[in-house]
Amino acid sequence: MNFQQLRFVREAVRNNLNLTEVAAVLYTSQSGVSKQIKDLEEELGIELFVRSGKRLTGVTRAGDGAVDIVRRILLETENLRRYASQYAGVDSGRLVIAATHTQARYTLPGVVEKFNRAFPKVALELHQGTPRQIAAMLSDGDADIGIASEALDGAPDVRAYTCFTWRHVVIVPPGHPLLARAPVTLADIAAYPLVTYNEQFTGRHCVDAAFSAAGLVPDLRLTAMDADVIKTYVRRGLGVGIVAEMALEDLARDGLRVLDTDGQLFGTCTTMLGVRNGVFLPSFAHRFIEMFAPGLQAEHLAEPATI
Repeated sequence: MNFQQLRFVREAVRNNLNLTEVAAVLYTSQSGVSKQIKDLEEELGIELFVRSGKRLTGVTRAGDGAVDIVRRILLETENLRRYASQYAGVDSGRLVIAATHTQARYTLPGVVEKFNRAFPKVALELHQGTPRQIAAMLSDGDADIGIASEALDGAPDVRAYTCFTWRHVVIVPPGHPLLARAPVTLADIAAYPLVTYNEQFTGRHCVDAAFSAAGLVPDLRLTAMDADVIKTYVRRGLGVGIVAEMALEDLARDGLRVLDTDGQLFGTCTTMLGVRNGVFLPSFAHRFIEMFAPGLQAEHLAEPATI
């Protein structure tokens, strides 16, 4: 038994039993992957996968438990490397951050700049995705830290922390009729076509809940994944925009105006930071978290071996 065989098993499950994809991920041949998995099964005396010819079609009952053990072994192996590196006094390595577009575009640049100055030997890798994709990256061990406004606190094997709250704002191009109203109500906004986030992104549930509670059915003319796209179409007159307040950066350059609304029309949303349970985070990862969310004290991230 060797670690390469264990990695093949883990990647086979991650890649929906597609050995061609496993071979591509691990830079080897499909036949080599198949042989190594078969060798491991023979050594263990059990079949991990159900087969149809040379194809893997499922995981056996015995394989279910074995795959969980394989994941834990590989996780603890990585933990050991990180632990040794930290106590060797080497502030170098790789830190993988998974975040939504809004977080990556508007809240992370300053943090990344500061972190890069403090830890020039640490390579940062930034992945963007939906909150569900970010949660999956954490659960699968493909990201060290995840940042999103949804999905993290309910994800399996992920410990989530509250970082900060924020609100949505309403934007229009110059000359829009709503600029003459102050304050603007939900009913005023609902009278126009709207441009806002897709259902999975950036607190969209807060927007939907506000209109629903008011008994209003908005005309969602266009939804998009990120604020830059939303602002583009608002500027072109497609509709009234609803974006996260952190996306107001460069609003004057974008030629857009923020409406004076009647309080926080859409309530507040929460940005969460997630890490996988069982992962040892090196000290530089803790520093990144502190830079992003100063309110998260060290004691909140205690027991690093169980984070």
